[in-house]
Formats: sequence, C-alpha cells, structure tokens
Amino acid sequence: MSKPAAPNPPTDGPDLCVHWFRQATPYVHAHRGRTFVIAFGGEAVAEAGFSELVHDLALLHGLGIRLVLVHGARPQIEERLQLRGAALHYVKGLRVTDAEALACVKEAAGAVRVELEALLSLGLANSPMAGVRIPVASGNFVTAKPLGVLDGIDYRHTGMVRRIDHESLRRRLDDGAVAMIPPIGYSPTGEVFNLSAVDVARSAAIALGADKLIFLLEEPGVSDASGGLISNLLSQDVESLLTAAPNMPEELAQSLRAGAHACIQGVERVHLIGRRTPGALLRELFTRDGAGTMITASPYEALRPARIDDVGGILELLRPLEQQDILVRRSRERLETEIDRFSLMERDGMVIACVALYCFPEADLAELACVAVHPDYRSRARGDKLLEHVTAIAGRQGIGRLFVLTTQTAHWFRERGFEPADLEELPVEKQALYNYRRNSKVFIKTL
Repeated sequence: MSKPAAPNPPTDGPDLCVHWFRQATPYVHAHRGRTFVIAFGGEAVAEAGFSELVHDLALLHGLGIRLVLVHGARPQIEERLQLRGAALHYVKGLRVTDAEALACVKEAAGAVRVELEALLSLGLANSPMAGVRIPVASGNFVTAKPLGVLDGIDYRHTGMVRRIDHESLRRRLDDGAVAMIPPIGYSPTGEVFNLSAVDVARSAAIALGADKLIFLLEEPGVSDASGGLISNLLSQDVESLLTAAPNMPEELAQSLRAGAHACIQGVERVHLIGRRTPGALLRELFTRDGAGTMITASPYEALRPARIDDVGGILELLRPLEQQDILVRRSRERLETEIDRFSLMERDGMVIACVALYCFPEADLAELACVAVHPDYRSRARGDKLLEHVTAIAGRQGIGRLFVLTTQTAHWFRERGFEPADLEELPVEKQALYNYRRNSKVFIKTL
C-alpha cells in the first residue's frame, strides 16, 4: 500500500490564508448562483455570538449564493408566554397553539425578523460587514393549513405548510435579496398558523429546487454508537438510524427526517451542522470533509470503474508516488489506453484512491497495480476496500491468484495474506518486463 509523506500545509501566517483560498476555490465556483435554504432556531438568534453567523451569511451572499433564511423563535415565544403567565403545550412532541400563544408567536417572530434585518444591515467600517449592502425580503411566502384534531387533541392555531410561493421567492432572489421566512403561515381565509421552522425550510427547499438545505442545530451533527461524527448519510438509511437511537434530541430527529424527505424530493444535499462550532458553516461548505453531517440520496464517496475523463485525477493522485519511486511512472497516453483496467474511489468529484488489475488467465494470475490512496484519506480501510473490489473482479473472471510487485510497501501486502514469491512464478510476459533496476519484491496471494 502506498503511503508517501504528504506535503505539510502551512499552519499559520499569510501562507495559511493563501492555502485555504486555493483549497476553497473549487467550492467558490461551484456555489456561485446556487440556492441555499438555511434554517436555524431562535436559540441562535438569542445568543451574543449570533453576529458572527450573520457575518458568515453575508459572506455567502457576497460570493453570489442565493440565500433563503428560515428562522425559529421558540425561546422568544416561551419568554413572552412566561411574562403572561401562560405556557406553550406539547402533546406527543407537537405544539398546541391557543389564541394567547398565537399572539406571542406573532410578537416573537416579528422581533426576530427585525433583529435579523438589523444585523444584516450593519455596515460599520471596522466590522466584517463594512461596505456590505444586503437587501432583505420577507412576506407571506407560506400558505398554511391547520394541523387539525389528532387523537382527540385540537391543535388550534398550529399548522403545517400547504404551499410555498416559490415564484415570488425566486423573484426576490433574482433581485439580489436575501429572503427571510418566519415560522408562520397564512391561510386563504386570513388565519395565521404557528409552524415548525424545520417543516418550512424543508418545504421551501423542495419548492425552490434548492441546491442545499442546511440546518444549523444545537447538536454538532449525527453521532455513531461510539460518539464519533457521521459525516455522510444516505437518505434511505435515516429511518433505521432513528429507530436505533430512540432518545435522539427532537430537533435533530426532525431535521434528519426532513432532510431525508428533501433528498427524496430532489434536493441534492442536506447538511446538519452544529451552530456552536465557530466557522462550522464555512467549513462545511468550503472544505471537502466539512464539519457536520451531510445527507444525500446517492453515495457521496463511491467506488467505481474508471472512465477516460478520470485520467487527469488519477495522474494527480499517482504523481507524488511516482516522484518518490514508489510506483512506476505511467504516461497519460498509457493511462488512457489502459483506463478500463482501473477502478477508483471518488469523493465529491475528487479521485482519492485507485487500483488497477491486469489479468493473465493462462497463468491463473492477475496483477494488482497502482494501489494508491490520497494521504488525507488513509482511514476507514479504503485500501482494503480496493483490494476486496479487485479480488471480486478477479474471482468473476476465474482467476485464482493475485500478484504484486512492490519496493516499499511489502508489509501492507504481507498483512493481507500475500506471500513472498520468485520472479519465475510470474507470467512469462511479465517476467520479460521486469525492471531489475527497481528490484521489486514479488508477492502472491491465493484467492
């Protein structure tokens, strides 16, 4: 297995800034002109550090990203209810909104909207918002209907989204405005309903055909059984995850369900990000490995046969190993003619690993070649997955043994069942091409 030393990225100073910009450039180009729906709770708005998030949102707008902001207002609503000596009732996780609670919802939503507009209007010379002019558009974009009576409980003024006025929203976005949607909906009869911000964000993303739906949450993301962050989830796996974690925080569970449904309805990517982590939104959007959990309908990282348009990516992956004499140098022309022998792992459009298989049926042997994994992705047993993949290919072709020639990674192959062998055990045509200057060691594994 090839394990070259990776060039050390700068750790501070101007070089770090330059390095970050270069790494982020593909995402800057990819995101320009795209529509992102970003949802966050009233808890975020209530905290003193919320202005930092607003600065990040302003940066996204400045980079040409079309933003729809959906905000919650739960703590603001509860504060007003407490002042009135009332409470917002929940039954089976659903809010019951009576007339008094609805009055508090209206007040709280209006106050949060004004606070957001004020922060987005900031333009102090010594702040990140210096020189920024961000128009904000809000309005009756959401048509709602009552939740009704469920199991004998009348949920009164609690509603659900019936329709999003996506045409009006698009016009505001086309004009360069940031669209803002509160957790409130209106009925054709003039009624006002208290809505879930998660439901509003999901519905808006689907109606707009948004490129991304982003939830900024109190939790850092979705964790596995050991507490580690799950960086990627398939929409089809969300329900089984929720079943396995019945005590998951309600906000996180709702966002997972909404995200999975949005993916099924055509939203390409959904991101669940912990809002408390400084810069998490920017890291999720402008780095390859992100900072939260991403839900997609199809795998974000895939192992597949290589195609002719992958040659450039494979060359970039192999070049450092060839320069260190770990791998034999291959020209672009040779790669193009042998591309059907290659398989690769692709992560968000980047080739992060590859392997080639050359079969010699007459000798009941196949050569394992060009095994390479990008230095940043040498975790999660990717090398083993490549080996399993080509082993299966060889097995389907009736090949009983794999061989490899290596100069520096013999231990990796020995640990995976390859045994030392003599050059004479290789196919005759391979023996004729043996490079005695490299003096590669020969290993064979019986499948």
